[in-house]
Amino acid sequence: MNHKRLLLLGIIIVVGVAWIHPITQTQLVETGENPSLSDTEKVAAPFNSISDLTVADSQNDFKELFIATSIGGSNGVRLNPRALSFVQDYMKDNWDELQSIRSRGQSCFNIIESVLTEYGLPKELKYLAVIESNLKSSARSRVGAVGPWQLMPQTARDLGLKVSRGNDERKNYYKSTRAAAIYLRDLYKELGDWLLVIAAYNGGTNNVYHAIHRSGSRNFWDLQYYLPLESRLHVKKFIGTQYTFEGQGSVTTLTKQEATEQLSGSSMYVFSRKLSQEELNNARTVAVSGKYHSTIIARYTLLDMATFSRYNPEFDKVMASSNNSYDLKLPADKMELFAANKYEILQESVQLLLNENEQTAGADTASQGVASK
Repeated sequence: MNHKRLLLLGIIIVVGVAWIHPITQTQLVETGENPSLSDTEKVAAPFNSISDLTVADSQNDFKELFIATSIGGSNGVRLNPRALSFVQDYMKDNWDELQSIRSRGQSCFNIIESVLTEYGLPKELKYLAVIESNLKSSARSRVGAVGPWQLMPQTARDLGLKVSRGNDERKNYYKSTRAAAIYLRDLYKELGDWLLVIAAYNGGTNNVYHAIHRSGSRNFWDLQYYLPLESRLHVKKFIGTQYTFEGQGSVTTLTKQEATEQLSGSSMYVFSRKLSQEELNNARTVAVSGKYHSTIIARYTLLDMATFSRYNPEFDKVMASSNNSYDLKLPADKMELFAANKYEILQESVQLLLNENEQTAGADTASQGVASK
């Protein structure tokens, strides 16, 4: 119970003020002032538990201002302020059940994570199976969805699973997770936003496109009320579950715009990799940080630059950023060459960058000399 209180406190306390933001017409929906919303989603005074967070606007242009808090995640991911009240209540109401799933579900998570990694997907998508089925392979919905990923019969068949009275592979953890990974990968390629993917997984892409059309936005927090109630709650439950298990969000709890603003490193480029399924199956991944350079890695691993860039798009751009880390992906035999020559590769990469900087400095000095004549 102490862990629960501490984690809830972490949400309530202002770890860092992300921004001070006026309530717009869209955000007023979040405060329960839209009479068309159900009681499930009405949230009265999101920050009532912190009485000093609401101040009157001196110009009276808006009813109030509120402080958007951020969860102090080590990865820099901030919780959208429009999700704060839901996540607080969700964690409080579902804490015991989710901790029970945590204690019994490690073997299931191990299988799921290995498959998601194989398909180049964020491992945090495993929490979708939690809200779909509580990780139960025997789970069956009232409309006929079965298994830990709650796949409908025809969807499962389209994804290569056998579905019959005597053999329903939707209940097979490994096979159903592979099918779900293919489905999630294809949804992301189509929608390009993980919150929209979660909504489409629940309610179908037609409902998502309808919401985009009606709202004029691809931002989940703007279009959510044009989605079916079940789908928009599904997305918020996914976010709440991830925060309960990990104490922070990830790329999968952010809109595309939020991810672009908040994340650096290779997480933004992983889905730009133009790899076949065979190449993905044969690839290995290792996290690297430091002053590595693509041309040096390619030379030591005997890869041409075009192939290296297919496996690792925007590598040099990411490594030159403030958060210079990257999930380096290479064919298995090339990864062995990288591991065997890692120290030499780093040394030569650093030297190359030093030489480039010296050449740039020399060119700048020369141009200044010409300009002064």
